Amino acid sequence: MPNFTSRPVLRWAVPAVAAVAVVGAGVAAKTLAVAAEPDLPPRTAAQLLVDLQTAQLDGLSGTVVERADLGLPAIPLLTGDQSAKLMSLASGKHTLRVWYSGPDRARVSLLGTQGQSDIIHNGNDTWIWDSQAKEAQHFAGKPGSAADKGAVPSPTDMPTSPQEAADLALKALDPTTQISTGTSAKIAGRNAYELVLRPKDTASLVGEVRLAIDAQEKLPLRVQVLPRGSANPAFEVAFTSVNFARPDDAEFKFNPPADTKVTEGNPAAKDAEKQGGEWQKQHGSDADKPKSTVVGTGWTSVLVLRSSDGAAGAATSDEQKKAQDAISQLPTGNGGRTFNTKLLNVLFTDDGRVLIGSVNPERLAQVAADPAAALK
Repeated sequence: MPNFTSRPVLRWAVPAVAAVAVVGAGVAAKTLAVAAEPDLPPRTAAQLLVDLQTAQLDGLSGTVVERADLGLPAIPLLTGDQSAKLMSLASGKHTLRVWYSGPDRARVSLLGTQGQSDIIHNGNDTWIWDSQAKEAQHFAGKPGSAADKGAVPSPTDMPTSPQEAADLALKALDPTTQISTGTSAKIAGRNAYELVLRPKDTASLVGEVRLAIDAQEKLPLRVQVLPRGSANPAFEVAFTSVNFARPDDAEFKFNPPADTKVTEGNPAAKDAEKQGGEWQKQHGSDADKPKSTVVGTGWTSVLVLRSSDGAAGAATSDEQKKAQDAISQLPTGNGGRTFNTKLLNVLFTDDGRVLIGSVNPERLAQVAADPAAALK
C-alpha cells in the first residue's frame, strides 16, 4: 500500500488547534447541498486511491462547511465559557473560508455571527486573529521548528478541510479495511467519485468513511464519517464552493487593526514550559517523563498515556481541580470512568492512565488489562 500519510497535498490546511482556541460559538452555517448523481466514466477503488496519491495541488480557495454530531456528554468540562470555545468545532455546523498557495501560504477563516477568527500562515509568520475580542497572536518561525519550541500551533484531530479529514482516514488503511466505490455526486458544482472505506473489525466505532474525490483535480471535496450501524454521518466536512486557482498573495498578508491587542508568541505555553522545567529539577527528569504507548493498529488502535506527568507541575491547582471535578462526573465502568461519543471513547482508569480510541468500551477495558499498556 502506498504511503499516503507523507503526501503534503493532504496536509495543506492551516493547523486547526488555534482555530478552536480563539473562536466562540454561534457560527454561520450552510446546508451541504448535493445535486443529482452525475454520469462519470467508471473507476475502480484502486484507481481512486492512486488518484489521491498522485494529485497535485498548486492553489485553492473556497468555502467549507463542517458538521459534527458526536454526541458529546454534557459536563462542565465541555460547557464552560473557555471550554465551549475549545469544543466549538466538535458540535453543530460551522462555515470556514480557506485559501492555499503552497506549503508556505495558507489561511483559514472561521466565520461567526459577531465576527471572525483567522489563522494566517505566510512564510515564517503565523497570525491568530479574533476580530470580536480584538486580539491577535503572532508566532515567528515555521510551525514545528526547533526555534519555536512548540509555540506555533500544530494540527489536532478536528479537521478543517476535506484534505485533512481524508489524511486522517487514509492513515488507518491496512488489511483490516474493506475498500470499495460508492455513487458519484456533484459537490460544490463539481463532479466527484466516491471512495468508501469500511473497517472490518466490529470493535471499531467507525462504520465507514466516504470520500468524494474531484473527478478532474483528484482531490477530496467531501469526507463523511458514519458510526457503525448508522446511516447518518457523525462528522462531515465539505466544500460548498471551490476554486483551484492560486489565491492572490494579498490574502496571506495580515496587518492588525489599530485597536487590536497583539501578543508575541504564547506566554501561557512559555510559562508552563518554565514551570515544568522547575518541577523536573525538583523531582527528577528521567523517572517522571511523560509516558505513552499505542496498542493495536489501524482503526482499532488505542492510545495509552498517563493522566499526569512532569508537565503537570506547570498546571495550576485550580486547573487540576477543574479537570478532576469534570472527570469525577463521568459514569463509571470497565475499571474507571468513561467518556463516550459516537466516534471516540475515553477510559480514565483507577490507576491513573487514560486510554483513547475509536473502539467500543469493551475493547478499551481489554487493552487496559494488556501488559503492553501497563506503562510501568
